[in-house]
Amino acid sequence: MKILSTLFACLVLWANTTGACAQKKLGVYAAGFYNVENLWDAEDDPNNTGDDDFTPKGRYQWTQDKYEQKLMNIAVVLSQLGKDYCPAGAALIGIGEIENRKVLEDLVKTGPLRSMGYEIVHFESPDYRGIDVAALYNPRLFTLEKAQVYPYKNPADPRFRTRDILLVSGKLASEPFHMIVCHWPSRRGSKSSPTREFAAQITKHIVDSIRNSNDDAKVLIVGDLNDDPYNKSVSKVLGAKRKMADTPKEGLLNATWKLYDDGVGSLCYQGQWNLFDQHIITGNLLGADKRTLKFWKTEVFIRPFLIQQEGKYKGYPFRTFDGDTFKRGYSDHLPTVSYFVKIIAD
Repeated sequence: MKILSTLFACLVLWANTTGACAQKKLGVYAAGFYNVENLWDAEDDPNNTGDDDFTPKGRYQWTQDKYEQKLMNIAVVLSQLGKDYCPAGAALIGIGEIENRKVLEDLVKTGPLRSMGYEIVHFESPDYRGIDVAALYNPRLFTLEKAQVYPYKNPADPRFRTRDILLVSGKLASEPFHMIVCHWPSRRGSKSSPTREFAAQITKHIVDSIRNSNDDAKVLIVGDLNDDPYNKSVSKVLGAKRKMADTPKEGLLNATWKLYDDGVGSLCYQGQWNLFDQHIITGNLLGADKRTLKFWKTEVFIRPFLIQQEGKYKGYPFRTFDGDTFKRGYSDHLPTVSYFVKIIAD
């Protein structure tokens, strides 16, 4: 693994900033996820009471200036995601906690993202707060073929409304590749675990449907699962394994579980780090044959500017608000990113 890391670092230095063409030559691809913590525009949507706090007269006194600061912060992060090894940045990025398509359109036109050419995948969901999941993709690296959502419809609790699960399908490195973007139900109360277990059932159904149609198709699940890797929803219902050696070709590996075991988290609450923002891959992405697309590694994207440097939340992710006070931060979650490799023949 150290030899691979050194090789890829040298190749990236050679590629410098030549972008997507060099990245395809290198055969290194990145896919990320970021819960951006309440990316709302400053306009009052009369059809969505969930945005009332994020208006100029609302709880957070959410003005156009604050909105534009938030857009710039998120754009800075996304523009860097994956660039350690991928000159053109991430090929795919799942996004959590956005209000609507408009904020995504504003985001991809902001500052450092403007020149990267990201396209948007978004559907409105029935979430009770009015927030959605979405995806960005670089069409020079990922060819979009289809996108659809799977709603959370539990017959045992038909009135419960939460985010849809998004499936983005296409070609990465000329191979069938699917990214499932999740934001499973929150930990509201002490009896919320069954809601995430039901979301895990839906996610498992999506994976099974993809693999039944094409057992060569490669799948990456990303998202804020509101559970840690060992929790029942992930380890039992979804069946994501802890170790590569225990993951069959038709199974699922939780690529973030080892990070969690090593004490790495993506969010912190009352001094306790959790790794809710997970990456889970199908077993056919494992193996040494790099002539087809294979998994390399997953990281929590930790940078000093994303961490609170002082005050009572020192060491926590640098979030947008402390209570009702605007702190000009980024998000209460840290981004996560996975890398995939494929040897490109001359």
